[in-house]
Amino acid sequence: MIDAGSELDPVHPMALPESTERARGLSTAEVAERVARGEVNDVPVRSSRSVAEIVRANVFTRFNLIIGVLWLIMLFVAPIQDSLFGFVIIANTGIGIFQEWRAKKTLDGLAVIGEAKPTVRRDGTATEISTSEIVLGDVIEMGPGDKVVVDGELTEADGLEIDESLLTGEADPVLKRRGDTVMSGSFVVAGGGAFTATKVGREAYAAQLAEEASRFSLVRSELRTGISTILKYVTWMMVPTAIGLVISQLVVKEHNLKESIARTVGGIVPMIPEGLVLLTSVAFAIGVVRLGRKQCLVQELPAIEGLARVDVVCLDKTGTLTEGGMDVSEVRTLGDADEEYVHRVLGALGAADPRPNASLQAVIDAYPATGGWRCTHSLPFSSARKYSGAEFDESDGQHSTWLLGAPDVLLSDGDDALTEIERLNEQGLRVLLLARARGDLEADEVSAGAVPTALVVLEQRLRPDAGRTLAYFADQRVSTKVISGDNAVSVGAVAAKLGMAGAEHPMDARRLPGDRDEMAAAVEDNSVFGRVTPQQKRDMVAALQSRGHTVAMTGDGVNDVLALKDADIGVSMGSGSEATRAVAQIVLLDNSFATLPSVVAEGRRVIGNITRVATLFLTKTVYSVLLAVLVVCFQVEYPFLPRHLTLLSTLTIGIPAFFLALAPNKERAHPHFVRRVMRYAVPSGVIAGVATFLTYLLARHHYTGPDALDAETSAATLTLFLVSMWVLAIIARPYTWWRICLVLAMGVAFLIVLAVPWLQTFFALKLVGTTVPWAAVGVSVAAAAVLELVWRLIGRRFGV
Repeated sequence: MIDAGSELDPVHPMALPESTERARGLSTAEVAERVARGEVNDVPVRSSRSVAEIVRANVFTRFNLIIGVLWLIMLFVAPIQDSLFGFVIIANTGIGIFQEWRAKKTLDGLAVIGEAKPTVRRDGTATEISTSEIVLGDVIEMGPGDKVVVDGELTEADGLEIDESLLTGEADPVLKRRGDTVMSGSFVVAGGGAFTATKVGREAYAAQLAEEASRFSLVRSELRTGISTILKYVTWMMVPTAIGLVISQLVVKEHNLKESIARTVGGIVPMIPEGLVLLTSVAFAIGVVRLGRKQCLVQELPAIEGLARVDVVCLDKTGTLTEGGMDVSEVRTLGDADEEYVHRVLGALGAADPRPNASLQAVIDAYPATGGWRCTHSLPFSSARKYSGAEFDESDGQHSTWLLGAPDVLLSDGDDALTEIERLNEQGLRVLLLARARGDLEADEVSAGAVPTALVVLEQRLRPDAGRTLAYFADQRVSTKVISGDNAVSVGAVAAKLGMAGAEHPMDARRLPGDRDEMAAAVEDNSVFGRVTPQQKRDMVAALQSRGHTVAMTGDGVNDVLALKDADIGVSMGSGSEATRAVAQIVLLDNSFATLPSVVAEGRRVIGNITRVATLFLTKTVYSVLLAVLVVCFQVEYPFLPRHLTLLSTLTIGIPAFFLALAPNKERAHPHFVRRVMRYAVPSGVIAGVATFLTYLLARHHYTGPDALDAETSAATLTLFLVSMWVLAIIARPYTWWRICLVLAMGVAFLIVLAVPWLQTFFALKLVGTTVPWAAVGVSVAAAAVLELVWRLIGRRFGV
């Protein structure tokens, strides 16, 4: 609302608070001059990594270095088929780079769509421009929800309250006046004004923070942290095992150098779960692309994973369950108030606010200002206060002060009007009270003793898809809590219309206990809360987190910012305030609450599938290490060449893992990723390694002659393939037609290799006789039975 005295013109409602002249801003020539001098807000805000960073991250990894060195060695000492693993790594790296680049394009495109455009005055005209186009000396307008994008000095202020919590940690808004400094990174919670930019670009206070906050992020991801932990353990196991294998093959068996190197490399390469990191990156990247197609901007990649772990979703009613706009259903006068006069007051209040919220906008649409009244002072609406107000010099010379806001805040307990208001709230209608204050707006208790004059009944527009979304969360055993600043009964009625469980018992947040444990119990036991202040929203999120819950918060207004910032996952509507979009990890650009289940499903797909395929990769690591140890202990030749394990890895891990990692998966995410994966991978790898080595020993005892080693290798390869296929068959459950086809296709591919002569020669695989091959099959069947039993025991023991 405006602060200076001026005629309320419905066409030009903006007055000039605390100043005698409205700043015109820079001219076009002045802007061009400043751009030429480099005085422009050129902070390179990015939503994703640069192409160079993507290439670096995918190419220059520890295991790529190890495999690259081994590949170069094999190119010089062995046939090309023993170097296939190197070409696979090149292909994998290329896929990773392409997918992440594709995700980058999606992120960058969505970031441009969702970018807030501040209003800047140039040549006397207010214009929306990109943040990066602001120059030093620009006059920038701001209102509720706007973020301060550069540092500056206030030239106009109209009841301006700025929240600097993102910079200072102090939650209380700061009242700002003309001449005060405003800092980039803060945001407006009430009132309006304008400031002149004094620091832009990298000189601005929060420039570096803003750049880091908007950048592609890989932090605080249990999935990535878990994989890094696994790779660290693998490195520790791999180094001593590889040294022992080298000594065994080069010294103890006294092979020729090339044969020894080939079999040593064949033992080292499969220890490395090289495709695991690739598939994780690809799964995240494809998740970003999929969500991008649904107009969902993921500002931090771990948010996809985090939302999959959420078990409580806190919803703001306005803008989430209901659409932003409202309509005035009726105005009921109280006492002997004149209806025409009430309409005139409402029109004046609407015209006095240059940045009306949704409720006041509905009043403006219904009752436009007729002119003739002069606003001498105003009090902007704030979520903490729950009302706004203005003082007027009326056309007949009278002076009056009016308040418009929450009836249960402005009225005293027991007031007769509360009964009627309660009945309206029970119908899901929103009610504002118009009251005439006895004093002026500057009084400490301006609302005390205010005379009720009229009830403004507003009808809220329910989102057509909100009911289905709430039902989805209920079906997925995710608790939903509606946390609103509106009247509790009204909020409960809206939630009940959408079929939300617990909506019949709404709770007034003013009766919430202050103790965190008691508050947590109350929030857990109830589903709908009204009259919640911004600080209470934050406290309720913290209380739920103290009980071990993973909390997501959705909202679109400045009153949601503190809670969004503290929640595990913050979700903002694209049409919400710039402040909410700045602190949220996920922005729903289409403003559709119904998009949220897609984000949850995408996160569950990523986590559930990566957990599955990680078991495949680490099973290979375990049996590779075990086989190397057994070879060293028994002082025998390593049974495989690199070509054998490349074939096995491709058929039992590489190709299946790629499809399984991208498959639908609705399983709820569970914590302790490393523990869950190793719980299955270790026994599976041990069983596969022991069965393979047992077949190898049987073959060594049976075969003799110069071609014995090839026959022994073929028998061991058959056992390892069959056992690995059974691990794949277990992980592919529950079966669908395409999963069955995938497993069968891998089996057929291996049979083709065994049946086609030139493939037999290429991969050095040829089963000799029938005794050992059938023995290999028998060992594999026994190992598969043990595998099945062990997996079932683990599942029963840990309830998974």
